[in-house]
Amino acid sequence: MRKEIRIGGFGGQGVLMCGIIIAKAASLFDNNYAVQTQSYGPEARGGASRTEIVISDEQIDYPKVEHPEIFVAMSHEALIKYIDDIQDNALLIIDPDLVYKEEIDNIIKEKNLVTYTSPATKTAQDTIGRAIVANIVMLGSFVEATNLITKEAAKEAILASVPEGTEDMNLQAFDEGIKIVEKT
Repeated sequence: MRKEIRIGGFGGQGVLMCGIIIAKAASLFDNNYAVQTQSYGPEARGGASRTEIVISDEQIDYPKVEHPEIFVAMSHEALIKYIDDIQDNALLIIDPDLVYKEEIDNIIKEKNLVTYTSPATKTAQDTIGRAIVANIVMLGSFVEATNLITKEAAKEAILASVPEGTEDMNLQAFDEGIKIVEKT
């Protein structure tokens, strides 16, 4: 099993942290192999950023994502910038408040993408009271939609990654993400 994942958004959304947590969960707590890479524009905050993760049950001999089969888009700019090489029949998870699905319907149909929505940013703001945990809300949605890592491993990786004193808020954000993801 080799799974290639891409998460894109804009700088400041915590996209990179989300990828780090997924890789930690897969490798340290689910006993798989994982590698995580990242890139972002020179503007750091506000520009498109992405993280890519390869998860496998065998040693990973090539760490780059060539054709992601899972793409999480937390901003429209990142979706447009990074969707070109997505596999046919891939899984796409979008934040519908920041990604304009109607503008990409042709890509969804052409590539036969399985699409999920997760209003992660709105949920982080309205339910948790902190927009900064939108990435962890999206992580919960990712786990629920893909079953690629276990919920227990994800929670362990969150606890090992977030700043001290924010653990409860981040676990609540994760649980909300599990609840809100919907297949479209």
